[in-house]
Amino acid sequence: MNLWYLNFFLLGLLVIWGAYEGYLRIMAKRSATWLNQDEFREGLRKAQVIDVRQKDTFDAGHILGARNLPYTMIKDKSYRQQYIDSLRKDQPIYIYDQRKALSIRMANQLRKAGFKNLFLLKEGYDGWEGKVKKKKTV
Repeated sequence: MNLWYLNFFLLGLLVIWGAYEGYLRIMAKRSATWLNQDEFREGLRKAQVIDVRQKDTFDAGHILGARNLPYTMIKDKSYRQQYIDSLRKDQPIYIYDQRKALSIRMANQLRKAGFKNLFLLKEGYDGWEGKVKKKKTV
């Protein structure tokens, strides 16, 4: 009897999730270019590599050569300009996070700030098979 409520609710969740995924795809397409691991690895030395995860996650392991600029700091208007000013517009920016949602949002923020050469790691850090660095614990 009341199962149709549950079905309707689950259908609603699927529609919302699908809309969110579609929104992310459109935002990514407008802001950056996707790179697979080989392409990302190939350009690492010539680019600014940005890890947008939180500092504790970054310290637990990150792509060798990356620097940490957490998305939450860029999102905060009081810190945004300071972080944006720390990036160079004349060099490509390679962005990654655990999977991809924060990377897409970061690329969108940087595009709005006038950056053009933005690239995203398709598989995110979860799929990375290259060199990593971890902070040593005492």
